[in-house]
This record gives sequence, structure tokens and C-alpha cells, in this order.
Amino acid sequence: MKPIKSLGKFMMFLNRLFTNREPFKVYVKLFFEECMIIGIDTLPLVAVTGLFMGAVTAVQSAYNLYSPLIPKYLIGTMVRDMTLTELAPTIIGIIFAGKVGSNIAGQLGTMRITEQIDALEVMGINSASYLILPKIFACTAMYPLLVILGASLSLFGGYGAGLLSSLYTSEEYTYGLRYAFDSFIPTFAIIKAFVFAFLVATISAYKGYFTEGGAYEVGIASTQAVTNSCIAILCSDYLLANLLMSR
Repeated sequence: MKPIKSLGKFMMFLNRLFTNREPFKVYVKLFFEECMIIGIDTLPLVAVTGLFMGAVTAVQSAYNLYSPLIPKYLIGTMVRDMTLTELAPTIIGIIFAGKVGSNIAGQLGTMRITEQIDALEVMGINSASYLILPKIFACTAMYPLLVILGASLSLFGGYGAGLLSSLYTSEEYTYGLRYAFDSFIPTFAIIKAFVFAFLVATISAYKGYFTEGGAYEVGIASTQAVTNSCIAILCSDYLLANLLMSR
């Protein structure tokens, strides 16, 4: 019964975000501030992850496909498909949950235990909408851009790894990137990015907003936000793959 009760509470929490909202102009400044915190501060981590993710995938694919019967340009094709369909949105999503999700939960949890959220409620402000909606919009706006950046750097990392290790030529790799390209794959990656961003933002905000106790409970809320977000990402990844790739 507890999971069902938590799910119902979560759905009521989402409904509260979009009822009795503040005027739109109130959210504009908050939105751009959150974009800086969520997007810009996460860029270095995404860049490093993307580069090495592509390099490792390319090198491992090259060693596993080492056969005179298999053309080397398929390495580029494998890196492209693995990066766009799975690695970029999902792996970066888990890192995003650890970096941004824990920050959201910790910030809201601290505001809850220090009674700052209660002060907003006394002032007649819908604290859930005022504090959380800008974070959700910023996550859904910035995370797809981070996925695009991570995927691009991953493909570049695979290119650089091939040149450094001499496992394949640049011509073979670039030909493999263009070989049998399905135009729906980038669309699939962006759809996953939007879903993952919404899940991370809402689950983390939910855990932080309803924190009870003191500083110890804030740490627990941050940990639960990350773990629950990762589980939600993996479950939704499976569902989206079944729904969108079986066309």
C-alpha cells in the first residue's frame, strides 16, 4: 500500500504545481537563473563523460569486431547507434540525476526544515509552483541540449580514439557514421531526454519538498532523489524503447 500511497501523493503534488500559479512574468527570471545552475554548471561533466564514452565504445567495438570478414566502418555505425539510442540520453541522465537531482532535493529540503517554504505559504504564495516549476522548465529545456552536446562529443571521442590507436582510419569511421542512417534515431534520443529531464526534476523536487526532520533527513532525501530518479530513468527507457522503436 505504501508505494500506491506515495504514487498518489506524487500525482497530487504534480497537480499542485500547475494550479494557483503565480503570474508568468514571475517565472521568467527564475527560469534563466535555474538554466545557469542546471545547464551551464553541468557542461564540464557532460563534456568529459561524452568524450570518454565515445572513445571507450569505439575501442571496445574495434577489438570485438576484429575480423577480416567484418568491415571496419561498422565501428562508426555501432558508436553512432549506441550513442544516440542509449548511451547519451541514459548514461548522461544518470549523471544528471546525481548532479542536478541531488542539488534540487537538497535545496528544497533545506528550505523545508528551515521553514522558508512555510514562510512562503504564510505570504499566500503557492510555494510548490513558485519554487519547483522553474526547475522543471529549466531541466526540460537544458537537458536535451546537454544530450546533444554529449552525443556530439561522444562521436568525436570515437573519432579521436581511432586516430590515436590506429585501429581504423578517419575515412572508415566517418563513412560508418553515415552508413544506413535512420533519421528517427536522433528524434528518439531527444524524446528520451525530455522524459528523463521531467522525471529527474519532479522526483527530486518531490523528495526535497516533503522532507521532514533535520539535516540528516535532508541527506536521506537527496539520496532517495538520486536512486529513485535512476530507477525511473531505467524503467522509462525500457518503456520508450518498446513504444517508439517497434514501429
